[in-house]
Amino acid sequence: MDEYETKLKKYIKEYCIVCEHISFKASCHSVEEAAQTVNTEKENFVKNICLIDSNENLIVAIVKGEDRVSISLVKKVLNKKLRIARPEEILQKTGYPCGGTPSFGYNAKFIIDPKVMDKEVIYTGGGSENSLVKISSRELQKSNSGTVIMIRK
Repeated sequence: MDEYETKLKKYIKEYCIVCEHISFKASCHSVEEAAQTVNTEKENFVKNICLIDSNENLIVAIVKGEDRVSISLVKKVLNKKLRIARPEEILQKTGYPCGGTPSFGYNAKFIIDPKVMDKEVIYTGGGSENSLVKISSRELQKSNSGTVIMIRK
């Protein structure tokens, strides 16, 4: 198990988050790879789109695996200028690499699309490109204090 997975598992335990952390030999970097690895549909996954505002704050837009984030909608909702975070910024601000970034466990403003909340159970990044977290959508929102707002294209 790599250092990022270990760190996330420690966070999960410390904050009593009800979920299952799963490690694989195969890559789960993309939603397509993750769905193939778990042998389930893309609709059971979420993507964490990391954005940076003009004050260098991290905003994480969470949408279902088959959806796309509307950056213009997020800008309008937050009334902020935003840009997509670069991989090195994602690692610096979340403590996790791009492609393994979980939907909780670090300091950010989390915004969750309502379609995510329609799913009882979802998969999110598990800290590395080879791990996932299986969690209920309600527990996910509880763990990141996310605001539910329509942000998909």
